[in-house]
Amino acid sequence: MDTTSDPHAQGDHAAYDVVVIGRTGVDIYPLQHGVGLEDVRTFEKFLGGSATNVAVATARYDHRVALVTRTGEDAFGRFVHQALRGFGVDDSFVSAVAGPPTPVTFCEVFPPDDFPLYFYRYPIAPDLMIEAEELPTEAIAAARIYWSTVTGLSQEPSRSAHFAAWQARGRREHTILDLDYRPMFWQSPEEASEQVGRALEHVSVAVGNREECEMAVGELEPHRAADALLERGVELAIVKQGPKGVLAATRDERVEVATFPIQVVNGLGAGDAFGGALCHGLLQGWDLRRTLEFANVAGAIVASKLECSTAMPTEREVEETLARHRLSTGTGDAR
Repeated sequence: MDTTSDPHAQGDHAAYDVVVIGRTGVDIYPLQHGVGLEDVRTFEKFLGGSATNVAVATARYDHRVALVTRTGEDAFGRFVHQALRGFGVDDSFVSAVAGPPTPVTFCEVFPPDDFPLYFYRYPIAPDLMIEAEELPTEAIAAARIYWSTVTGLSQEPSRSAHFAAWQARGRREHTILDLDYRPMFWQSPEEASEQVGRALEHVSVAVGNREECEMAVGELEPHRAADALLERGVELAIVKQGPKGVLAATRDERVEVATFPIQVVNGLGAGDAFGGALCHGLLQGWDLRRTLEFANVAGAIVASKLECSTAMPTEREVEETLARHRLSTGTGDAR
């Protein structure tokens, strides 16, 4: 990830609307649903990884987005670069590492709410080999939004790199931590809680579901979880409540939005679509309610499809879907 000779590394970093750091890889998803992997006959591959999906989702709204991550020196690593460029994500800070291969992730699809994941990332994935001294710190510091995930804290050297990035950026506006907690990536829940607790001291926005908030701040009830995040110094706390919708809280405002009705095919990418749409709303300066409604619809659109990255919607798609819903339910005009 040597950025010294790259024009993006030393150039106009203020041009980046969003810099995302973290997990990347290839999703291998079954084309037969309702059966275990042992009975699947055919698969299709897609660009994947939570941080990568958020980068793609945000780029779909015509923002300038860069991804900081690492791949293996292999064909899937080359695929990651090709796919990112195809989606309009700057891959200048994506580098190959000798040794471990680019990760692949398999899933099973049992709609509407069972999507087991099988990660092939051991003993370490390249995206956990990001080195602090190789970070594009100027780009991270200058970006209007900097997005990171809890997974990046699960192993060294990525853990130290994440804290170095926060040190370079400071706790400025729109420094976002996705609480994306996956127990299989950690030695223990206690280790995760400790590291996430440290991380919360450096970020201004935290996003997670109820279980992730419990890991982070010891509170499962959404309003208490939001309060606990705000007490840690976070300026905006977003708690996803599953079927009950989503809660967003600041020190001065609290908004809840119901889930958006959709026929679920694969719910795995919905959270990342929500994240990209959240970034879009923050960049546009929308109020909290509009941002949450928009993000909910973006997540629902992706949940209605098999893939994640290639399903990320444009603003027009989201607004048209929301308008149809408002028309059919008589809940108001479409902005």
